[in-house]
Amino acid sequence: MKLVPMKDILQIAGEKGIAIGAFEFWSFDSAQAVVSAANGLGLPVILQSGGLERDYAGGCDKLYKIASAVAADVDIPVALHYDHGMDFDEVRDAAENGYTSIMIDASHAPFEENVALTQQVVALAKQFGISSESELGVLAGSEGNVESEEESQTKPDEAFDFVAQTGVDCLAVAIGTAHGLYQFAPRLNIERLREINAKVDVPLVLHGGSGTPDEMVREAIRGGIRKVNICTEFVKAFGEAYTATQSKPGFKYNVPGLFGPSREAGYALAKAKMELFALM
Repeated sequence: MKLVPMKDILQIAGEKGIAIGAFEFWSFDSAQAVVSAANGLGLPVILQSGGLERDYAGGCDKLYKIASAVAADVDIPVALHYDHGMDFDEVRDAAENGYTSIMIDASHAPFEENVALTQQVVALAKQFGISSESELGVLAGSEGNVESEEESQTKPDEAFDFVAQTGVDCLAVAIGTAHGLYQFAPRLNIERLREINAKVDVPLVLHGGSGTPDEMVREAIRGGIRKVNICTEFVKAFGEAYTATQSKPGFKYNVPGLFGPSREAGYALAKAKMELFALM
């Protein structure tokens, strides 16, 4: 199946009252692990990459080829999303190289600057017939070096104004999650999420999904989250399996013996997350 715009997948999520997993990928086997798990469950899925994965793979064009090849083998909808683009040229590169969704992250800029840059990216996405995402509010961890203070979180009235002024297809909100592994006990502001969801008419996105307790994730989905990003946990599953495999008695170096267990671990992690996001 050909890659589809992300908004098509998020519409399915909205109709079903579930969330769709968006998993970072960097190689054929990481993409294959995600899409195979989704196909087995009969669920749509989002493959996504940012600057680190783009550079590792050698460019957006390489990742597009990987995603297209993996998606061609299944009948489920698969979207290819560029995550956390930091400027217009970065997301334009993704759009020009076949991505079906692009995200601009100007969440650290003043509100008016975030609006202006997002408007440009929304226009670009419409030009290519793809989807757009932006972020409002600041997450903890590697993004903002802040904790879960409410002041840094997305404000419902600003979310309404932001969506109205930009026409963005989906909005990433800050409600207490963190990028990377948590350095503090997670506490999601579900009440604020519900207020945001009541104010806007676009799907909401939860960044920093790695390590968030399952019940908090379920509550967030019931509160309006329709896309959950997973990066660190997925990479960790590959890394831990890769290391453990080499320490097993009798291990010998060959491609399936070394890399197969990592792909299996990635598959298992992705499958478990998808089941959680689908409220199974």
